[in-house]
Amino acid sequence: MDAMEVRSPAKCFEELVVWQRAHQLTLQVYHFTTSFPKFELYRMTSQLRRAAFSVPANIVEGFKKKGLMDKIRFLNIAQGSLEEAHYFLILAKDLNYGDPKLLLSQVDEVGKLLESYSNSIRRRKDGIRY
Repeated sequence: MDAMEVRSPAKCFEELVVWQRAHQLTLQVYHFTTSFPKFELYRMTSQLRRAAFSVPANIVEGFKKKGLMDKIRFLNIAQGSLEEAHYFLILAKDLNYGDPKLLLSQVDEVGKLLESYSNSIRRRKDGIRY
């Protein structure tokens, strides 16, 4: 999609590219964590999975909110969860639990999409139309 191309508003959250990519990231995190040591099941495995699924879950919750500030707040929560997942992936690498290079790339992509989506909502809030 061209940077100046205007998209029609999504009718459901599944149409949001940011949700699609965040959902794929979550699925990949679940797959990645299956090889973690068993003693991490209720610690890092659980925490990383929770942080990962919090991203698309908060995008969904924000999508349905009527007020623009509420939408932005839930997207900000998603951004925080994404950063938390980012840290756990770095920790997993440093603990030799696997190579999260692909996942870290996906985190970066989702982060950029979240920022772009948040900015588009802020522009609507500020009355700026493109």
